[in-house]
Amino acid sequence: MSKLLSPAKTEVLFMGNEAIARGALEAGLSVAAGYPGTPSSEVIENLASVAGQRNLYVEWSTNEKVAVEVAAAASFAGLRSMCVMKQNGVNVASDFLLHLTASGTRGGMVLVSCEDPGALSSVNEGESRYFARMLEIPLLEPANFQEAKDLTKWAFELSEKIHNIVMLRSVTRMSHASGNVICGSLTDKSRVARFVYDGPITDPLRGPVISTPVVAKHRLQQEKLEKAKKLFEESPFNKYFGPKKPQLLIITSSVCFLYSQEAVSSLGLQKRAGILKLGCTWPLPERLLKKYLRLTDKIMIVEEVLPFMEESVKVLAAGMPKEIGLKTFYGKIDKTLPAVGELNPDIICAALSKVMKVKCKSIPAAYVKGLQKAAALIPPRDQTFCPGCPHRASFWSINTALKRDGREGFVCGDIGCYAMAALTPAIGFHTVRTLHSMGSGTGLACGFAKLGAFGFDKPVLSVCGDSTFYHAVIPALINAQHNRADITFVVLDNAGTAMTGFQPHPGLTTSAMGEAVPAVDIAQICAAIGAKVAISDPFDLDGTSKLLNSFMEQSGSLNVLILRQICALSPEKKGKKKFEMRVDEALCLGEDCGCNRLCTRIFRCPALTWDRTKKKAVVDEVICAGCGVCSSICPQKAIMKTEVIS
Repeated sequence: MSKLLSPAKTEVLFMGNEAIARGALEAGLSVAAGYPGTPSSEVIENLASVAGQRNLYVEWSTNEKVAVEVAAAASFAGLRSMCVMKQNGVNVASDFLLHLTASGTRGGMVLVSCEDPGALSSVNEGESRYFARMLEIPLLEPANFQEAKDLTKWAFELSEKIHNIVMLRSVTRMSHASGNVICGSLTDKSRVARFVYDGPITDPLRGPVISTPVVAKHRLQQEKLEKAKKLFEESPFNKYFGPKKPQLLIITSSVCFLYSQEAVSSLGLQKRAGILKLGCTWPLPERLLKKYLRLTDKIMIVEEVLPFMEESVKVLAAGMPKEIGLKTFYGKIDKTLPAVGELNPDIICAALSKVMKVKCKSIPAAYVKGLQKAAALIPPRDQTFCPGCPHRASFWSINTALKRDGREGFVCGDIGCYAMAALTPAIGFHTVRTLHSMGSGTGLACGFAKLGAFGFDKPVLSVCGDSTFYHAVIPALINAQHNRADITFVVLDNAGTAMTGFQPHPGLTTSAMGEAVPAVDIAQICAAIGAKVAISDPFDLDGTSKLLNSFMEQSGSLNVLILRQICALSPEKKGKKKFEMRVDEALCLGEDCGCNRLCTRIFRCPALTWDRTKKKAVVDEVICAGCGVCSSICPQKAIMKTEVIS
């Protein structure tokens, strides 16, 4: 049995995302949808793993906007639903969300946004909390793993009390760390989906679900928010820890509560500093804040990443000077704490020591010196594509074709493993020159391709992954075809959402729940809009680069090249070698080759290493994936491949 289905009162070690999934199950969830991405993927994956046992419908949607729409339909039919997304997901879904929050919901509906302070596995530190303010919906933030479960369950109850969507925000250190959680009861009640739409237009529970009349619905939306605020005043997820008369009040939320507790303890400030932990962070409970703001004239607000809560607290304080008196605020706005990157206990200790004028225990100088000596002995480990990664071969061919073309063409890219092609030559050969959001590479390429009237004459390519193609590229591709944008579009099809854990997408024949589903073919979509389409194996370096050159020589058309090769780390391929690779030392000329060690310095597959003693290239058989591509790039043909007979 999955630990996600553990009996009530059982204490279980849950990852934060597992705790969120368990909370949804305890709330009686029926439908869950999302788009994979760190650090949120495990919520949907865990729910999908028990879908059959709990009568759930779970899907990986094509993008976050569609995920919200799928979940909203369930809510309109009276079911409890959840949509899950990474930190750059709420903005994708915001168009529909602006309408949904006006029309309201019926069955409890929760939007889980998992964010990545410090961009540990992302390309920005996108904040979704400001969307809660803009959308005028409640925002909840669990501070530990027990709260991750309990607050999720409560979010569904809150949603049904106010008949609107509720946002639950997690961060990487909550989603991906683990802690003990005491399970509650799993409900045996199953709801029947029933969509009622024959009531008057003004009846949000029996009429058509629409966002008009706008002013009336907006007024109702704000009344719902006021109701949530009143409930927040008595919420058990808002708690104070510390002395009755603190010299400093720390207001915090999420994992920053744990950091603040540790910092206060390590500095011995338990009798001088109080901590107000808020699980309900928007709208702020005004009476509760007033009660604790009265306690002291020094307030420090600890949060990640931007000063969202700090701004809100200051607005409240500005409206009640007679009741609470003048305050001195410390936080991100006055630069007591950084407004970029993750926080941690050390950063908060340093801030507290300045505010409270206490000495912060520093690491002994001898220890720091020892660490520096040890660090100098550690060999550098650059980011790079994995051994056997088809993207390395793809960008090698793209780079070769661009150089052969000679017109200083370039590539517009977007997010995925292939984003590394924008980095140093040792990774992606400096091939990608723009890097923004999912699908933006093709949209930008469309724009560049229409600048001919202004003297722009460089060939433009764009690249995306197969999952990204379905998520955000199709509109840009249609735009390119309709407006005759002269671009070469390359799909790096590695048969799954590889960067986030090989979740299925519409190009595959399996759903999130493991059911057989029809695949939607990328080539057929591209051909249907009128593009010229070719398919190549990226491991065929010569054939791929020639196709690219052929496409770049054509003008006035949209050309699509699909480079199809399964990811080397995919469950289907991992550990299976097509070729055994070795270097013939007699043929390898080493540094006398004249190629400037092309194999180990430029191509730089991690499985190709340099033997400093022999002055020869060597294949590391342990990590070599056996793709055979390196044999094609050696000028001396010294890298040999032998086909593995299975």
